[in-house]
Amino acid sequence: MPRSSLYHILAVLVDRGFVTYVPEEQAYGLGVASFEIGSAYSRHEPLKRLARPILRNLSNLLGQSVHLGILYGAETVYLLKERPPRGHSGYTDATPVTDVGVRLPAHLTANGRAILAHSGAAHLRAVFPRPGDLVTRTGRGPRSLAELRSLLARDRERGWSEEVELVSEGLRSIGVPAFDHNERPIAAVSSTWRRHYHRHEVDHVRDILQQGAARLTAAVAGHAPHASHTHHAPHAHGTDGAQ
Repeated sequence: MPRSSLYHILAVLVDRGFVTYVPEEQAYGLGVASFEIGSAYSRHEPLKRLARPILRNLSNLLGQSVHLGILYGAETVYLLKERPPRGHSGYTDATPVTDVGVRLPAHLTANGRAILAHSGAAHLRAVFPRPGDLVTRTGRGPRSLAELRSLLARDRERGWSEEVELVSEGLRSIGVPAFDHNERPIAAVSSTWRRHYHRHEVDHVRDILQQGAARLTAAVAGHAPHASHTHHAPHAHGTDGAQ
């Protein structure tokens, strides 16, 4: 790698807090953001252990990748990704963007929206204090806090979130939250696949993910909010759902 490219990458990492420069040593070291993410991963180790067999089962049932995501500020962080067994009929991994450790804008992802929908208005204002925080990746998605609130209200009512081409062109996702003993969302289970699925196939994926999220909630001795239910909602385009 050219030295100029390396310094450019380091400058970006320094700007985002993942790397810091130590003048006394004339060297770079890990920044606060790196330690924060490391701490977040260690805190979630018990959750990952409980979720892994559940996600593995979901992946086998669906024949596609299934993910576990959490909120980290205004971003979704992917903690786990389970794939179906090698050679599974019809499986192609179309979702490298959801590999473990990847961070994406929470308001665009199905995982992120599934969690945000149950996080409360004060939390939403704290996470997105400025209109400019609502970035887009494909030119689609909520552009204002009012629009995001409307999407989250629908997600909260039906108990799951869906996005269509908000994170990546040609891909869609469904996310379902899991809850702790205080009925607070602790994570979300999701799957991402090619957009061309028929609606009945999408509904099947949603049903399987809901079963998995319910199992994870039970595994952590949690309880889903009574207001959250799973009736079917009509398909919508544009800003509907997240990865």
